[in-house]
Amino acid sequence: MAYKPRDYYAKRAKEEKYPARSVYKLKEADQKYRLLKPGQAVLDLGAAPGSWSKYALERVGKKGLVVGIDINPVKISHPRFLFLPGDIFELEPEEIRQKTGVEFFDAVLSDMAPKTTGDRSGDHFRSVALAERALFFARKLLKPGGIFLVKVFEGEAFPRFVEEVKKDIGPVKRFRPKSTRASSREIFVLARRKAQKE
Repeated sequence: MAYKPRDYYAKRAKEEKYPARSVYKLKEADQKYRLLKPGQAVLDLGAAPGSWSKYALERVGKKGLVVGIDINPVKISHPRFLFLPGDIFELEPEEIRQKTGVEFFDAVLSDMAPKTTGDRSGDHFRSVALAERALFFARKLLKPGGIFLVKVFEGEAFPRFVEEVKKDIGPVKRFRPKSTRASSREIFVLARRKAQKE
């Protein structure tokens, strides 16, 4: 029996030893927009189960650092990976600075999504709340010229969120990876921080 398109990425992730198929969304964005480079410090919000962090580690190399945050554990053992367990609505930027020794990051990434309930409107607003929290961290922790990449479910609050990103970070690109399921309303918002800090 042939694999359905959505199953292709899950099978490929297993073969390539990534925890989840979501890795190909970041990989495609990185290849298209050249987001990650050796030596960078990357903050991965909602890191579990660890696919984005694992890919970022490959890209930043021996002199880089990846910091993952999630309420669920991430099973990555790597000298350049630091995992901070916690709820992003309770953690504060200064706490992240203190625990990592990093004042500003080269990239703030978020693949966070709410547990979907079938209530499309409710799921959308919960997704926007997560994206806005990611934006809060980007405002405080992203260095000038740094990359902000965040997932959000499309809906009525999406245009307002995009305007917030434009105002606080910089010009926005909307990106829908090929590996996104056809039924999904998720889209990624990508911005590079303007030269001046707050």
